[in-house]
Amino acid sequence: MKYCICNETFQNWSWHDTCRQVAECGYQYIEVAPFTLAKDVREVTPEQRTKIKTCATDFGLQIVGLHWLLVSPPGLSITGDSPDIRRETSTYLCELANLCADIGGSTMVLGSPAQRRLPATETNSAASPRELALERLLEVISPALEICDARGVTLCLEPLPSPEADFMLTLEETTEIVKTLNRGCLKTMLDIKSASSETTPIDALIHKYSDVIHHVHVNDANRRGPGFGETDFVPILRALNEVSYDGPVSIEVFDYTPDPVTIASQSLAYLKKCQATTAGE
Repeated sequence: MKYCICNETFQNWSWHDTCRQVAECGYQYIEVAPFTLAKDVREVTPEQRTKIKTCATDFGLQIVGLHWLLVSPPGLSITGDSPDIRRETSTYLCELANLCADIGGSTMVLGSPAQRRLPATETNSAASPRELALERLLEVISPALEICDARGVTLCLEPLPSPEADFMLTLEETTEIVKTLNRGCLKTMLDIKSASSETTPIDALIHKYSDVIHHVHVNDANRRGPGFGETDFVPILRALNEVSYDGPVSIEVFDYTPDPVTIASQSLAYLKKCQATTAGE
């Protein structure tokens, strides 16, 4: 398994110190939340991008890509009613695709539930809110997909459950959208916390959607790290092995207690223990 951790776990740490600590904990991969680099990634100069990539490489780390894409700058929306805001969001996604490639990444995870809310049905439109959201999603992400195609980046639509989101809630719904849009650089991903809300067991979801799962975020259903709750990762890792998943397994937490070093070290130790269990079966 390619074990990875998301850099925002190390809140308020410098990029240098984060890379050093992540490497010391035993990781070889790191995932980046763009808002930790700058409020607007257009402020990150080419020289700074090179330094970000070089710093990770110096500590033996590979940057796998970006997530939490639209946290900042404020006011972005994929599905909102304002054409101007949708155009700005589309432009920003293009900037993110270039940033991802510039720092050595190859995956972008599009979660951002607040920026993809279902719109109200327009009075002059026969489309449902979901149909309108899908139409706007395609409009907004298409230019970024062109850059992704050209630069070897895959954009992953992330299923997020209610009440966090009201559009692209499940792997089934998100897979349907991915297959409808039919772009080689567009996939979905598996987030364990989110998938815990589905009625199908997670290992069964992995088998069913393995052809479109490009990335995996691991976290307990309680929003903490693997091993900090009741979620059993043995069947999850077993299923990933069975479908020959070869992408990163990236730790993403939403509860930063007790501290980043404990989260990083104990989550990794727990996942390796689970992986050893599957290997010994």
